[in-house]
Amino acid sequence: MDCSAGDFEHFEVREPATQTIPFVFNSPHSGRRYPASFLAESNLDSMAIRRSADHYVDELFADAPELGAPLLLAHFPRAYLDVNREPYELDPRMFDGPLPSYTNIGSMRVAGGLGTIPRIVAENMEIYRKRLPVEEALLRIESIYKPYHACLRRLIAGTHARFGTCVLIDCHSMPGNIRLAGSDIRPDFIIGDRYGTSASAELSRAALHFFEEMGFSAVRNKPYAGGFITEHYGRPVRGLHALQIEINRSLYVDEQTLIKRPEFDAIAAALSLFMRQMADFVAEFSASDDSALAAE
Repeated sequence: MDCSAGDFEHFEVREPATQTIPFVFNSPHSGRRYPASFLAESNLDSMAIRRSADHYVDELFADAPELGAPLLLAHFPRAYLDVNREPYELDPRMFDGPLPSYTNIGSMRVAGGLGTIPRIVAENMEIYRKRLPVEEALLRIESIYKPYHACLRRLIAGTHARFGTCVLIDCHSMPGNIRLAGSDIRPDFIIGDRYGTSASAELSRAALHFFEEMGFSAVRNKPYAGGFITEHYGRPVRGLHALQIEINRSLYVDEQTLIKRPEFDAIAAALSLFMRQMADFVAEFSASDDSALAAE
């Protein structure tokens, strides 16, 4: 399941000595390597441009290989390229020259400034000083986006071939001020399964239960039901399940300074326990039911 060593400038797979559980963990938005040319093109300072990142999420899930599962993580930042989008969700207003005819210019994510090449970071902060050459966008997609997804597909396919099932956990963080609509509830975790289409209900309920058992507030699908990765790779009827996990950033990082809070290690330990519990649940559920984790 190795990915090309040449890709490791942009992303990395941390693999166990032997994969023992049918899980793949993915952290696509925690990259911290900002190309100098990108920073030179930006309106934003080195702190502001990080506002949309999933800060340290790769570190929070760092125990995955020790538990027996691969962890794929991005080194490139989300502000530079967002692999949790279709490959060509591009805003024509951002570029000099015509975009290819197959570009999706009408998605809601493009309209919101959060396409494959984002126009903004959080709080509607414009990234670029001027339009980019179309060739720059296409180069990022060809040289980083496509190899990243090829690697993720290999990890999923290899896991599925080995175990007969695969559970992809797509790891993200969310701003601390996110509330449930019509309430003052600020969830600690949100489990996204595309409203039951990307993973079995049993998996989603188990994930909610494990977080709640640890004393956290956890909800399902609102306001985050999962992005392109969850939707694209989740095929429960084939034994391919994808869950998105959103972690409230205020639990573990100061959102103004982006410095880790003293609680960081405790949150990492809770996620390590969560991963272990999910693996045990899948093993027990599969052993007790030959049709385990099939779509309802």
